[in-house]
Amino acid sequence: QVQFVESGGGLVQPGGSLRLSCAASGFTFSSYSMSWYRQTPGKERELVARILPSGRTENYADSVKGRFTISRANAKNTVYLQMNSLKPDDTAVYYCTSPSVVDGRGNGYWGQGTQVTVSS
Repeated sequence: QVQFVESGGGLVQPGGSLRLSCAASGFTFSSYSMSWYRQTPGKERELVARILPSGRTENYADSVKGRFTISRANAKNTVYLQMNSLKPDDTAVYYCTSPSVVDGRGNGYWGQGTQVTVSS
């Protein structure tokens, strides 16, 4: 069974940092790209960052470039999101997923997410 378990969120002041982790299971982690998304109430999920299986290529949303870094540890089936210089606009629930890992009906798998709140 495919599972994603996100952790590491919390309340942080503007300018602060957080490191999110996502433990994946139920598929061959090292063979698939991994992505972080975020969502705020009333809005669609936004792609934040993506990393290829080898970890050598990363893509970021313009809003987080230069502040966030995605990485992965294939030996641990874990993907990370280091978030620096956080802004109130970064407040959201953060999710990880692998876009190419889907069920028999073509639906993706999502974890419960982890809440990030940036506020003074």
